Amino acid sequence: MRKLAIATVVMSLFTAGIMAQKLKSWDQWSKKDAQKVLDDSPWGQTQTDTDTSQMFFSPTTAPGVNGARSTSNDSSRQSQGATNQAVNTNYRIRFFTARPIRQAFVRLMELQQPNLPKETIERLNAFANLQSNEYIILAVAFDATDQRYSGPVMQALGSATTDLAKNDTYLERKDGKRLFLTEYVPPGKDGFGARFIFLRAIDGKPFLNPDSGEVRFYSQFSVGSRGIKLDKRFKIADMIYDGQLEY
Repeated sequence: MRKLAIATVVMSLFTAGIMAQKLKSWDQWSKKDAQKVLDDSPWGQTQTDTDTSQMFFSPTTAPGVNGARSTSNDSSRQSQGATNQAVNTNYRIRFFTARPIRQAFVRLMELQQPNLPKETIERLNAFANLQSNEYIILAVAFDATDQRYSGPVMQALGSATTDLAKNDTYLERKDGKRLFLTEYVPPGKDGFGARFIFLRAIDGKPFLNPDSGEVRFYSQFSVGSRGIKLDKRFKIADMIYDGQLEY
Protein backbone atom coordinates (compact mmCIF):
# COMPACT_ATOMS: atom_id res chain seq x y z
CA MET A 1 0.00 0.00 0.00
CA ARG A 2 2.86 2.35 0.90
CA LYS A 3 4.56 1.62 -2.45
CA LEU A 4 1.33 2.47 -4.24
CA ALA A 5 1.10 5.78 -2.38
CA ILE A 6 4.70 6.66 -3.28
CA ALA A 7 4.08 5.77 -6.93
CA THR A 8 0.98 7.98 -6.94
CA VAL A 9 2.94 10.93 -5.52
CA VAL A 10 5.75 10.46 -8.08
CA MET A 11 3.24 10.28 -10.94
CA SER A 12 1.49 13.42 -9.66
CA LEU A 13 4.77 15.31 -9.55
CA PHE A 14 5.67 14.07 -13.03
CA THR A 15 2.29 15.17 -14.41
CA ALA A 16 2.59 18.54 -12.71
CA GLY A 17 6.03 18.96 -14.28
CA ILE A 18 4.63 18.30 -17.75
CA MET A 19 1.75 20.72 -17.21
CA ALA A 20 4.13 23.40 -15.91
CA GLN A 21 6.30 22.96 -19.00
CA LYS A 22 3.28 23.31 -21.28
CA LEU A 23 2.07 26.38 -19.42
CA LYS A 24 5.45 28.14 -19.54
CA SER A 25 5.18 31.15 -21.84
CA TRP A 26 7.75 31.28 -24.63
CA ASP A 27 9.12 34.58 -23.33
CA GLN A 28 10.14 32.66 -20.20
CA TRP A 29 12.08 29.97 -22.06
CA SER A 30 15.70 29.44 -21.10
CA LYS A 31 18.39 29.16 -23.75
CA LYS A 32 18.18 25.38 -23.38
CA ASP A 33 14.39 25.45 -23.81
CA ALA A 34 14.60 27.53 -26.99
CA GLN A 35 17.40 25.45 -28.48
CA LYS A 36 15.46 22.25 -27.88
CA VAL A 37 12.45 23.67 -29.74
CA LEU A 38 14.75 24.46 -32.68
CA ASP A 39 16.66 21.17 -32.77
CA ASP A 40 14.56 18.46 -31.12
CA SER A 41 10.84 19.17 -31.08
CA PRO A 42 7.67 18.50 -33.12
CA TRP A 43 8.60 21.51 -35.33
CA GLY A 44 12.38 21.26 -35.47
CA GLN A 45 14.52 18.16 -35.91
CA THR A 46 18.16 17.34 -36.61
CA GLN A 47 19.44 15.09 -39.37
CA THR A 48 23.01 13.98 -38.70
CA ASP A 49 25.17 12.71 -41.56
CA THR A 50 28.36 10.95 -40.42
CA ASP A 51 31.49 10.64 -42.56
CA THR A 52 33.65 7.76 -41.35
CA SER A 53 36.01 7.72 -44.36
CA GLN A 54 38.82 9.40 -42.40
CA MET A 55 38.17 7.67 -39.10
CA PHE A 56 41.33 5.56 -39.17
CA PHE A 57 44.91 6.76 -39.35
CA SER A 58 46.89 6.67 -42.58
CA PRO A 59 49.96 8.69 -43.61
CA THR A 60 49.36 12.02 -45.30
CA THR A 61 52.93 12.70 -46.45
CA ALA A 62 52.98 13.98 -50.01
CA PRO A 63 54.32 11.47 -52.56
CA GLY A 64 57.96 11.90 -53.44
CA VAL A 65 58.90 13.86 -50.30
CA ASN A 66 61.97 12.26 -48.69
CA GLY A 67 61.30 9.20 -50.75
CA ALA A 68 57.86 8.71 -49.26
CA ARG A 69 54.99 7.33 -51.24
CA SER A 70 51.31 7.97 -50.71
CA THR A 71 49.59 5.12 -48.93
CA SER A 72 46.20 6.82 -48.74
CA ASN A 73 43.72 6.71 -51.57
CA ASP A 74 41.87 9.70 -50.14
CA SER A 75 43.22 12.82 -51.87
CA SER A 76 41.46 15.09 -49.36
CA ARG A 77 43.88 13.87 -46.68
CA GLN A 78 46.77 15.40 -48.62
CA SER A 79 44.95 18.65 -49.42
CA GLN A 80 43.47 19.35 -45.98
CA GLY A 81 44.90 16.76 -43.58
CA ALA A 82 43.31 13.69 -42.06
CA THR A 83 40.81 14.11 -39.26
CA ASN A 84 41.33 10.51 -38.06
CA GLN A 85 37.84 10.55 -36.58
CA ALA A 86 34.24 10.42 -37.68
CA VAL A 87 32.88 13.82 -38.73
CA ASN A 88 29.23 14.77 -38.20
CA THR A 89 27.32 17.28 -40.30
CA ASN A 90 24.09 18.32 -38.58
CA TYR A 91 21.22 19.64 -40.68
CA ARG A 92 18.68 21.56 -38.57
CA ILE A 93 15.33 21.16 -40.32
CA ARG A 94 12.63 23.51 -38.98
CA PHE A 95 9.09 24.51 -39.84
CA PHE A 96 9.81 28.23 -40.04
CA THR A 97 6.13 29.10 -40.43
CA ALA A 98 5.35 27.38 -37.10
CA ARG A 99 5.16 29.96 -34.32
CA PRO A 100 7.20 27.92 -31.80
CA ILE A 101 10.22 27.99 -34.15
CA ARG A 102 10.11 31.77 -34.63
CA GLN A 103 9.45 32.26 -30.94
CA ALA A 104 12.54 30.20 -30.15
CA PHE A 105 14.66 32.30 -32.53
CA VAL A 106 13.37 35.52 -30.97
CA ARG A 107 13.86 34.23 -27.44
CA LEU A 108 17.51 33.41 -28.18
CA MET A 109 18.00 36.92 -29.60
CA GLU A 110 16.53 38.43 -26.45
CA LEU A 111 18.74 36.31 -24.19
CA GLN A 112 21.86 37.15 -26.19
CA GLN A 113 21.01 40.87 -26.34
CA PRO A 114 19.15 41.71 -23.10
CA ASN A 115 19.25 45.49 -23.71
CA LEU A 116 17.37 45.63 -26.99
CA PRO A 117 15.32 48.82 -27.56
CA LYS A 118 11.60 48.56 -26.87
CA GLU A 119 10.75 49.15 -30.54
CA THR A 120 13.00 46.26 -31.60
CA ILE A 121 11.43 43.94 -29.03
CA GLU A 122 7.97 44.84 -30.32
CA ARG A 123 8.99 44.07 -33.90
CA LEU A 124 10.54 40.76 -32.85
CA ASN A 125 7.41 39.80 -30.93
CA ALA A 126 5.22 40.61 -33.94
CA PHE A 127 7.50 38.42 -36.09
CA ALA A 128 7.36 35.58 -33.53
CA ASN A 129 3.56 35.52 -33.45
CA LEU A 130 2.84 36.14 -37.13
CA GLN A 131 0.38 33.68 -38.67
CA SER A 132 1.19 32.18 -42.07
CA ASN A 133 -1.85 31.65 -44.28
CA GLU A 134 -0.33 31.21 -47.74
CA TYR A 135 2.91 29.26 -47.46
CA ILE A 136 4.66 26.47 -45.60
CA ILE A 137 8.32 27.36 -45.13
CA LEU A 138 11.01 25.02 -43.90
CA ALA A 139 14.32 26.55 -42.88
CA VAL A 140 17.47 24.42 -43.01
CA ALA A 141 20.62 25.43 -41.16
CA PHE A 142 23.68 23.27 -40.54
CA ASP A 143 26.82 22.84 -38.47
CA ALA A 144 29.71 20.38 -38.57
CA THR A 145 32.10 18.97 -35.99
CA ASP A 146 34.97 19.77 -38.36
CA GLN A 147 34.82 23.24 -39.88
CA ARG A 148 36.50 22.07 -43.08
CA TYR A 149 33.25 20.27 -43.89
CA SER A 150 31.18 23.44 -43.55
CA GLY A 151 32.51 25.16 -46.68
CA PRO A 152 31.27 22.61 -49.26
CA VAL A 153 27.83 22.42 -47.60
CA MET A 154 27.52 26.21 -47.51
CA GLN A 155 28.59 26.41 -51.15
CA ALA A 156 26.01 23.80 -52.15
CA LEU A 157 23.15 25.47 -50.24
CA GLY A 158 24.26 28.92 -51.35
CA SER A 159 24.50 27.99 -55.04
CA ALA A 160 21.30 25.94 -55.26
CA THR A 161 18.34 27.39 -57.15
CA THR A 162 14.62 26.72 -57.34
CA ASP A 163 15.01 25.07 -60.76
CA LEU A 164 17.76 22.81 -59.43
CA ALA A 165 15.88 21.69 -56.31
CA LYS A 166 12.21 21.69 -57.30
CA ASN A 167 12.02 18.33 -59.09
CA ASP A 168 13.17 16.33 -56.07
CA THR A 169 11.99 18.43 -53.14
CA TYR A 170 8.60 17.88 -51.60
CA LEU A 171 6.39 17.44 -48.55
CA GLU A 172 4.69 14.06 -48.38
CA ARG A 173 1.68 13.06 -46.29
CA LYS A 174 1.10 9.61 -44.81
CA ASP A 175 -1.36 8.87 -47.64
CA GLY A 176 1.42 9.42 -50.19
CA LYS A 177 0.18 12.77 -51.52
CA ARG A 178 3.11 15.07 -52.35
CA LEU A 179 3.44 18.83 -52.41
CA PHE A 180 6.38 19.99 -54.51
CA LEU A 181 8.64 22.95 -53.93
CA THR A 182 7.46 26.40 -55.04
CA GLU A 183 10.60 28.40 -54.32
CA TYR A 184 14.07 27.96 -52.87
CA VAL A 185 15.90 30.79 -51.09
CA PRO A 186 19.62 30.35 -50.26
CA PRO A 187 20.90 31.10 -46.73
CA GLY A 188 21.24 34.79 -45.89
CA LYS A 189 22.89 36.81 -43.14
CA ASP A 190 19.92 36.41 -40.78
CA GLY A 191 21.13 33.01 -39.58
CA PHE A 192 17.83 31.23 -40.20
CA GLY A 193 19.27 29.05 -42.98
CA ALA A 194 18.07 28.13 -46.47
CA ARG A 195 14.34 28.40 -47.05
CA PHE A 196 12.23 25.79 -48.83
CA ILE A 197 8.84 27.33 -49.66
CA PHE A 198 5.66 25.41 -50.45
CA LEU A 199 2.09 26.51 -51.07
CA ARG A 200 -0.07 25.94 -48.02
CA ALA A 201 -3.16 24.75 -49.90
CA ILE A 202 -4.01 22.56 -52.90
CA ASP A 203 -7.31 23.07 -54.70
CA GLY A 204 -8.41 25.43 -51.97
CA LYS A 205 -7.79 22.94 -49.15
CA PRO A 206 -4.88 22.95 -46.65
CA PHE A 207 -2.31 20.34 -47.60
CA LEU A 208 -1.93 19.39 -43.92
CA ASN A 209 -4.58 18.98 -41.26
CA PRO A 210 -4.82 17.24 -37.85
CA ASP A 211 -5.75 13.96 -39.59
CA SER A 212 -2.72 13.90 -41.94
CA GLY A 213 -0.82 11.50 -39.66
CA GLU A 214 2.70 12.62 -40.48
CA VAL A 215 4.55 14.79 -42.96
CA ARG A 216 7.86 13.95 -44.58
CA PHE A 217 10.24 16.63 -45.84
CA TYR A 218 12.50 15.37 -48.62
CA SER A 219 15.02 17.22 -50.76
CA GLN A 220 17.89 15.98 -52.88
CA PHE A 221 20.12 17.96 -55.22
CA SER A 222 23.79 18.35 -56.16
CA VAL A 223 25.95 21.41 -56.72
CA GLY A 224 29.35 20.60 -58.19
CA SER A 225 30.75 17.58 -56.35
CA ARG A 226 28.60 18.11 -53.25
CA GLY A 227 25.28 16.34 -52.92
CA ILE A 228 22.65 17.34 -50.37
CA LYS A 229 20.01 14.87 -49.23
CA LEU A 230 17.49 15.82 -46.55
CA ASP A 231 14.89 13.36 -45.31
CA LYS A 232 12.93 13.89 -42.08
CA ARG A 233 9.46 12.97 -40.81
CA PHE A 234 7.29 14.98 -38.42
CA LYS A 235 4.24 13.71 -36.50
CA ILE A 236 1.24 15.94 -37.09
CA ALA A 237 -0.44 15.03 -33.79
CA ASP A 238 2.58 16.43 -31.91
CA MET A 239 2.48 19.77 -33.75
CA ILE A 240 -0.47 21.17 -31.80
CA TYR A 241 0.46 24.38 -29.98
CA ASP A 242 -1.88 26.62 -28.00
CA GLY A 243 -4.77 24.51 -29.23
CA GLN A 244 -4.02 24.70 -32.95
CA LEU A 245 -1.93 22.92 -35.54
CA GLU A 246 1.31 24.81 -36.15
CA TYR A 247 3.38 24.20 -39.28
